[in-house]
Amino acid sequence: MTYDFDTPHSRRNTGSLKWEVSEGELPMWVADMDFPTAPEIRKAILDRAAQGIFGYSVLPDSWYDAYLHWWKRRHGLEGKKEWLIFCTGVVPAISSIVRKLTTPAEKVLVQTPVYNIFFHSILNNGRQVAENPLKYNGKDYAIDFDDLEEKLADPQTTLMILCNPHNPVGKIWNRESLEQIGALCQKHHVIVLSDEIHCDLTDPGCSYVPFASLSDVCRENSITCIAPTKAFNLAGLQTAAVMVPNPVLRHKVWRGLNTDEVAEPNAFACVGAVAAFTQGDAWLDGLRKYLYQNKRRVIEFLRQELPCIRAVPSQATYLLWLDCSALTEKSEELARSLRESTGLYLSDGAQYGGNGNCFLRMNIACPKVVLADGLSRLRQGISVYQTGK
Repeated sequence: MTYDFDTPHSRRNTGSLKWEVSEGELPMWVADMDFPTAPEIRKAILDRAAQGIFGYSVLPDSWYDAYLHWWKRRHGLEGKKEWLIFCTGVVPAISSIVRKLTTPAEKVLVQTPVYNIFFHSILNNGRQVAENPLKYNGKDYAIDFDDLEEKLADPQTTLMILCNPHNPVGKIWNRESLEQIGALCQKHHVIVLSDEIHCDLTDPGCSYVPFASLSDVCRENSITCIAPTKAFNLAGLQTAAVMVPNPVLRHKVWRGLNTDEVAEPNAFACVGAVAAFTQGDAWLDGLRKYLYQNKRRVIEFLRQELPCIRAVPSQATYLLWLDCSALTEKSEELARSLRESTGLYLSDGAQYGGNGNCFLRMNIACPKVVLADGLSRLRQGISVYQTGK
């Protein structure tokens, strides 16, 4: 079956967070896509809605089976039913786990630049952020393992949030790097909380390695957050899972999620996830090809039209990390200027920490005609920023 990713769909006046912008503005910031989800998923949701009764829901065996078969088939991870706990989202899970597994004033390690909401989950709960800045050579990012071990060795550091694949830099961490992280965290008694929500959005021919699949050490000292929401554009269904192989950790996570009341599904959460993981392969593979083509369009446009900006090589996600260091070290100022002069709304990199003050984040999960509009606005806005007119 051929799927249509080219046709634009208006999302204005639909209660969309992304599109709650002024007329004429083009939002390419928050990580949700401007494509309708797979028709197989829409049908499953409509069939459920047709029942007309939306009482309390339970988790059917089909929900567990869908996750387990998908991760085995697509990612080579052999899981067990008892490892899985439902949660209303990855961010609620992360915040709950931070509260349950750490104490106030302890440190939670992140590798910056990284998804900005991690900082909220840490700081809003009275914990401290320990930064392990990624090394940037002007082209690509790598882990500074000397600094990582130094930060993990601090007795106040008790939890590490791993972003795998990494948002915003689009990096798929290789097996060797992940194994080294696992060994260092075990050595220094630090639990790994792996956010793998972007794992299905890899470039064609690329695959990610689930942290829990690496070794007994990594499996028993980790908690993994997974969901269909990014890959299938289902964030509004509030559906995710937390995978915890270690029974002691699992009990603590289960208690935390239930205490925080984020462990009960709504009427569509299970239906959407099951349809995605049992019927969504072909749509997802078509999406991945389309996103890769969009990446190539952006890279070629920048090379020809805006050589002062460079996209960091990306193997995953639909978020491009744009190096604007030749223009500015004030990404907030640049993002504000672009929006004011052209209506193009990108994420400023400073909020992601690390060297993000030299970067913008661009969401390219949109039809190519919308992407072309965004790139045209980017060119116009950079001209205004450089010349003042």
